Amino acid sequence: MTLRVYNTLTGKKEKFTPLKKDRVRMYVCGVTVYDDCHLGHARCYVAFDVIYRYLKYKGYKVKYVQNITDVDDKIIAKARDLQSKVPASPAGRQSPKSKVKDLNALVREVAERYTKEYFKWMDYLKVKRADLYPKATEHIKDMIELIQELLDRGYAYEVEGDVYFDISKFSSYGKLSGRSVDEMRAGARVEVDERKKNPLDFALWKKAKEAEPSWDSPWGVGRPGWHIECSTMSMKYLGESFDIHGGGQDLIFPHHENEIAQSEAFSGKPFVKYWLHNGFVTTEGEKMSKSLGNIFTLKELFREFPDPEIARLFLLSMHYRSPVDFTKEKLMEIEKRLSHFYNLLDFILQTVKGRISSKRINSQSLSKDEKRLYQEIQETNKGFDKAMDDNFNTARALSSLDSLVKVANTLKDNPRVSKNKALLSKVYKLLKEKGVILGFFGGHSWKELTIVPDREEIVKLIAQRNKARRGGNWDLADRIRSNLKKKGIILEDHPGGTTWRRRRRKRNENEKKRNEKKRNENTNETKT
Repeated sequence: MTLRVYNTLTGKKEKFTPLKKDRVRMYVCGVTVYDDCHLGHARCYVAFDVIYRYLKYKGYKVKYVQNITDVDDKIIAKARDLQSKVPASPAGRQSPKSKVKDLNALVREVAERYTKEYFKWMDYLKVKRADLYPKATEHIKDMIELIQELLDRGYAYEVEGDVYFDISKFSSYGKLSGRSVDEMRAGARVEVDERKKNPLDFALWKKAKEAEPSWDSPWGVGRPGWHIECSTMSMKYLGESFDIHGGGQDLIFPHHENEIAQSEAFSGKPFVKYWLHNGFVTTEGEKMSKSLGNIFTLKELFREFPDPEIARLFLLSMHYRSPVDFTKEKLMEIEKRLSHFYNLLDFILQTVKGRISSKRINSQSLSKDEKRLYQEIQETNKGFDKAMDDNFNTARALSSLDSLVKVANTLKDNPRVSKNKALLSKVYKLLKEKGVILGFFGGHSWKELTIVPDREEIVKLIAQRNKARRGGNWDLADRIRSNLKKKGIILEDHPGGTTWRRRRRKRNENEKKRNEKKRNENTNETKT
């Protein structure tokens, strides 16, 4: 099957053919480290994590680079806010030099703190680490050299210590967003500066303001603009032309548009072959944003839904280019959906007693129901890859896995199916193989499933219950089932015996009451 990807640059799906055979170079715009990570960050980096995983699954050797913006107006603003809360010195005053030192130290402190927070939550979300995470502050010299080259070639101009890129010199400016310069000027939020030749001209270098972090340059003391860092670091580590550049749809203009202009003006070559952009996370149809106050941080999310795979499944349940609307009710539905996968894996491992078989299956010797499951395994295998080859369609890929789980659950009580360890092992291995591409089931093992605090007690009680059932003592059998249920252990009786599974996390009673109250309020409003 041929992988096809939607290219924002051309506005259509295209056959994926890397610039170098079997090698993919991919760059994704990283975080500006000034605040807590939120669900919007997770949407982007989970999406490109799956793209990274799938490309490797397809056999490509992938070099993945993601930058970290550790000096920026937002980081400086955060540091100033912290500085304003620091008590004054005993003398009541600080010298200008000490202010500079304090702010610079606070900028570094803010950047380091939120860089650690970013990795903490991405690791928790099972996002694989990129190959490189270059930081802006570590590449100032490289940026200065690139800016100087743009000045020498006439693509940039200096004004009183600031350096701007002249978009009028780059004839194809706007080719990524598909808008004319007039349209972009009308709809853009651009920094008002009468010294610029064109309102859309963007800063390559900013003259230093008092007490801000700064570096020496041929144009005076200052710091780089935001856009130049991505061009500098992507070309340094991936070459002047590379395969994939990704990020959120909000970066198409002006960030990625500006990256193209300055990079191609510098190299004279096409910058990126395929531009991929993920959709937003919305709340009741509105984009999550700090200005609207509807941001849901990962810290808040995992406080209520600790299992990271719930968040992953929620984010991947829609195509990466589509918006995904966030509600807690949807996460509760996703939690149930995830439990169906784990319950089946749990059942299979207990049925085969942890020994996954690699025995080949002779389809001619299978019963009707066994053939039905065997055929579903084959269809799921093809359907999953077909969906992922169609521009990484995780929503359809997950649906194919859902279909396999549904058929397997329907047939697992059939004696022929439940005793066919080779067939059940094939279901297990397929779910594991495809699940790992999406970031699921990686830690699911026989040891992990069975070693729980009261495992020996569970096994003993199940044996006692089976004995009670054989002797017709149904009251005792029911009491044992009820007591285990209170401990979060659910028993399931099958023709081949009794298996158990762990109940998913119990929903907080207060949250249940809040949801019930909300439903009642909505009902009353409708009646009114």
